[in-house]
Amino acid sequence: MAAHRKLEGVIFDLDGVITFTARVHAAAWKELFDKFLLQRSAQLGEPFDAFDINSDYPRYVDGKPRIDGIVSFLAARNIQIPMGGPSDPDGATTIMALATRKNELFRQKLQKLGVDVDREAIRFVRELRSHGVRTGLASSSKNAQLILENAGLQILFDAVVDGIVSESLHLRGKPQPDIFLQCLKELNPNAQPRNAAVVEDAISGVEAGRRGGFGLVLGIDRQRSGNLQNHGADWVIGSFENFTAEGFIEGFASQSEAA
Repeated sequence: MAAHRKLEGVIFDLDGVITFTARVHAAAWKELFDKFLLQRSAQLGEPFDAFDINSDYPRYVDGKPRIDGIVSFLAARNIQIPMGGPSDPDGATTIMALATRKNELFRQKLQKLGVDVDREAIRFVRELRSHGVRTGLASSSKNAQLILENAGLQILFDAVVDGIVSESLHLRGKPQPDIFLQCLKELNPNAQPRNAAVVEDAISGVEAGRRGGFGLVLGIDRQRSGNLQNHGADWVIGSFENFTAEGFIEGFASQSEAA
């Protein structure tokens, strides 16, 4: 039996856990890909097969860096285009041009649609902090800081690792654990993953937490699909309602002791 382990940090994903920007992201992805696919259909004389928010979004792009999401979706459609570069003009048929356009569309739709927040998740984070547990946020999005500022949530997190940090440090995207491990390092350079937890709603994020060797991976399955446990989540909840920090901390200790 392993020795008792204290919870030294909890790292949260942003979208789908703390905030609900999935509808904004999904709308931006759909506009981006539908325009691209429609143009390709006209050029090649092929049937137009639109981007499906209900199936394509969670399967290929949710929780991933923009480039990875684009590559994943295009590969699923057997489409190959050049990578290109960051200076590619709008409308260029390159992965980088699509990524730039996606970010522009997201920012436009964010201003129009706004940011929804999960008040119960925020309550849970505050409870953790009141118990002396440091909290961090790790997101693939380069807009994470913008979203936190718009929602007034910066004060809740001691460290934030987003897409900008990932790019500067050459961190790999989910399902690799790099962003979670970097966030934990910024929370506490001496902390070990086995003494920390990850909270995620995406399959790729749950897999990243498991690969990173975190002591507990909490899956947020709002649709109650059952997929997160199949991909490595230790616990799965449908929402943070009636989910307390005290119970989480005690459960973490019990989980660790039984490991």
